[in-house]
Amino acid sequence: MTTPRDSTPSRRTRANGDGTVYQRKDGRWEAAGYVLAPGNTRKRIRVYGTTRKEALAKLTEKIANSNRGLPIPSAQGSVAAYLTYWLENVAVHHLRENTHTRYTACVHRYLIPGLGKKKLAKLSAKDVRTWLNQLRTTCQCCTRGIDARRDQPRCCAAGQCCHKLLSPLTLIYIHSVLKSVLEHAVREEEITRNVARNVRTGTPRPRRFEPLTADEARRFLTTAQGHPLYALFELALHTGLRKGELLGLHWEDLDLDAGTASIRRTLQRSRADGLTTLPTKTRAAERRIVLPTRCVQTAKLHREQQQREREAAGTTWQHSGHVFTTPQGRPLDPANLTRTFTTLLRRADVRRIRFHDLRHSTATLPLEQGVELVVIKELLGHAHIGVTATVYAHVRLRLQRDSIDLLGRALQRSDEATNQPDDRGEPPLCAAPVR
Repeated sequence: MTTPRDSTPSRRTRANGDGTVYQRKDGRWEAAGYVLAPGNTRKRIRVYGTTRKEALAKLTEKIANSNRGLPIPSAQGSVAAYLTYWLENVAVHHLRENTHTRYTACVHRYLIPGLGKKKLAKLSAKDVRTWLNQLRTTCQCCTRGIDARRDQPRCCAAGQCCHKLLSPLTLIYIHSVLKSVLEHAVREEEITRNVARNVRTGTPRPRRFEPLTADEARRFLTTAQGHPLYALFELALHTGLRKGELLGLHWEDLDLDAGTASIRRTLQRSRADGLTTLPTKTRAAERRIVLPTRCVQTAKLHREQQQREREAAGTTWQHSGHVFTTPQGRPLDPANLTRTFTTLLRRADVRRIRFHDLRHSTATLPLEQGVELVVIKELLGHAHIGVTATVYAHVRLRLQRDSIDLLGRALQRSDEATNQPDDRGEPPLCAAPVR
């Protein structure tokens, strides 16, 4: 006589909460269980595998993540759908208009064509790396159809590829936009991790700039003397203010008696509102700086000149409170300032540079004279001193070389010093400790 104990052994039962595992009619194994979902709720999920062990391992991993407080991704849509949602509902409220315009162009030009069809929840670091490598080696005339829109094709349509590749800085910018989008998806618990952070794009060479030398700066100011905007150019060279900060200055920001200026706002042109006064981009950019005596005197003369223009304009004067205005009192357009600056450079027989290079000149010239790096950082309004040290690393290296040469002279033997040629007529080396 047989007993139930002697029959087929009973099936092993899984503990409560471990889920269930069974074989489907098609031969695959399916595991199902409850995991944490966004909104502090629980959701039943199903995973599949070719073997019972594989399906069970997948379910165990998801339950373990749920027990650590990681909700299951809820994103079922494509990367393109989330990019569009992010631009229209998130970025538009947190970015300035010009920045949002650049992000929009980057998304529609590169991100959506390259990664838009992939599922957001299934996007992997390998996908991002493969896409970036393709961008790095693909001619943009071919990919974006630029050559097809030309009147006379000269690239792919003509059978002669021009190999117009993206620069390393552009690739880093595109990668940073993708990281920002995926980081927000993580915060909204749409995905569990930002896969773009696991992809390294490398560190490109810093952009080279050629600031004005002291002689070029003197020639430029001499040529600009007598121009209605002479006070602006002199202030730019002596303080390193950005173009928008200069154009956004109000008379109430200047304390000519104390010789100080408060940088609180910036002037920019936007497509929707035209010329718009905005607060500074960062808290560090909102600062108070000391004005040189020369700039204070020039600002007083400029105020008198503006008063004469106001009397001449009469009822057509549009009072805006800005320091630098048109003859009718309206704020200056940044594009018009750039054209005026280029014209004065040509008259002064000075090589053409960007207006922003005046800011680099303001930092480079004092740094070469031994001014502390932290003073330069406060003057320029950098958020961190590391930014200042990185941008002007070539100047710091030159100062270090001068310091080493000076130390070598001090440590050389007396007989070597006697054999060295007399250089008393040469100016002393300008060696400053770099902090």
